[in-house]
Amino acid sequence: MGIDRESDLAANLQIGPTTLGMVRIYVEAEGVELPLDFDPEEAEDIAEELRAAAEAARAMAPKPGRR
Repeated sequence: MGIDRESDLAANLQIGPTTLGMVRIYVEAEGVELPLDFDPEEAEDIAEELRAAAEAARAMAPKPGRR
């Protein structure tokens, strides 16, 4: 599966700090638990990538009333 393909897979996502000063992205799906720990600088880089992807997705979304 590529990043640009739809999927029927559902997952839960949790994000928060750990007691060791890391940022954890925790993904839970059918039979899978995946804790991903990042230092705060890496987490900020990921947040910037998410914002950029959201902006790009908004730009590609169909505009109301346009075809």
